[in-house]
Amino acid sequence: MTKRLEYDQIAPNGVKALGSVYGYIMQSGLPGELVNLVYLRVSQINNCAFCLDMHTRDLLKQGVRTEKLALLQAWHEAGDLFSERERAALAWAETVTRVAETGVPEEDFQAARAVFSEKELADLTIAIGLMNTYNRLAISFRKTPQAVLQNARAA
Repeated sequence: MTKRLEYDQIAPNGVKALGSVYGYIMQSGLPGELVNLVYLRVSQINNCAFCLDMHTRDLLKQGVRTEKLALLQAWHEAGDLFSERERAALAWAETVTRVAETGVPEEDFQAARAVFSEKELADLTIAIGLMNTYNRLAISFRKTPQAVLQNARAA
């Protein structure tokens, strides 16, 4: 994978603006682990290697069990491994990320609204949109995952 361009150096103000949104989300009151699980799930859907690597590392640092990370993609089948709020956030992340396919149906909104306050749901949706933006930047410009860089250094 060859990096196409250094978007963070070419458009630093745009990247800084995205960082401000990230900072807002981290201060929003949503639990950091829940947000990072959503970021990882969105990155799985979008197949973003850079973000998959980064958010897996973040969640491991937060003490999330390996089993939970291994089953994130199949969270529907993971029973009580994921809390009610995590399951609702993951379902919302999937329908919002796949908006062109889903249209975000009313039943999906009502299910998320049953678990999250209006502000939490708005903040969660901002977080989902932000991660979709980061995924599109990293994929489009071939941002190299840390694991790939470490492997190249070790070789």
